[in-house]
Order: sequence, then C-alpha cells, then structure tokens
Amino acid sequence: MTLRADSARVRARMLAAARARVDTGDLELPMNAVAKEAGVGVGTMYRHFATRQALLEALAAPSLQELVLEAHAAAASPDAGAGLSALIRETLRRQLTDPALALVLASGDVECADTRGLLGHLMTASQEVLTRARAQGAIRADLAPDDLRRLTCGIRYAVSSGSGEDATAALDRYLEILMRGLRP
Repeated sequence: MTLRADSARVRARMLAAARARVDTGDLELPMNAVAKEAGVGVGTMYRHFATRQALLEALAAPSLQELVLEAHAAAASPDAGAGLSALIRETLRRQLTDPALALVLASGDVECADTRGLLGHLMTASQEVLTRARAQGAIRADLAPDDLRRLTCGIRYAVSSGSGEDATAALDRYLEILMRGLRP
C-alpha cells in the first residue's frame, strides 16, 4: 500500500522518534511517548503501528532487507563455507548495531506480512547457502536456517551482555567457535 505524501512524512517522523529511543537503549517503545516525540496523536501512532511489535518490525525492516541481500551474496559465493561465515558475521554485526533487528530475529514470531516475507526470503537464501556449503563439505548435514537464526541470536546476546571483553574480539572468538562446531 502506497501512503500519501503527508502520511508518509508522519510515518517517517514516528519511525525517527522510535529509532532515537531504541538507539539510546529504550527497547520498551511506549507508544504514547513515541507519538508525543513525533508530534502526533497516539491514535495516529496506532493507525500506522497497531502494536509495539509492529513498530519494532518497521524499525528492523531496512536492516532485514540488507541482510536478505547479504544472504543472496553469500549464496552466490564460489566458496560456500566462506559465504556462510560472511553471512553469519554480517547477521551478528547487524544485530549488534540494530537492537530492533535483534529483537525481531530473537522473537521468532512476527506480526507484519512484510516482515514475514523478508524473513521468508532470508530463510530461503540461507537454505541455499547451507545446501551449497554441505555439498562442498564445509558444514555438517543437520544444520537448518532456523538453527543459524537461533545461534546468531545467542552469540549476539553473549557478546552484548559484556564480560569486559572487546565486542569485536568476542564476536571473532565466538564466530570461530561456531564455525568449528558447524564443520562435519
């Protein structure tokens, strides 16, 4: 559905207000507060985003779209194992930089048709990467796309929960452990 120009501007203001809250660590996203910060009534907020989950999914959509493109690039990589590693690394990086994406991926349950479509594309491309990696002997046979989602969400949590270790070093270490565990 295409929005009228004024409606699109209002939606963009609401998303910007919500993004600002998420970027400062507020993952609760109180709809009243977001509406106020966007300069709209709460009814307008709920017309665009029926629930907090719908708002989170809208915030995560750009990162999710980029992740789908990364998955397609990984599927086209001549070295499927390297493509898989790059996809996992990018998934982790995006989860660490976009808390909305991390929450959407961790939930495993989405409300919006657009999000379901994007996740479907991501899972399809991920399956292609896994199929090619299996054929090249780079990974074990029992790995499924949803396993990757769950594993990356777990690693993201481990890295972000912080033990004083540098996040990049922790990410690299956990990714190496994961990739060794995925080998046949």
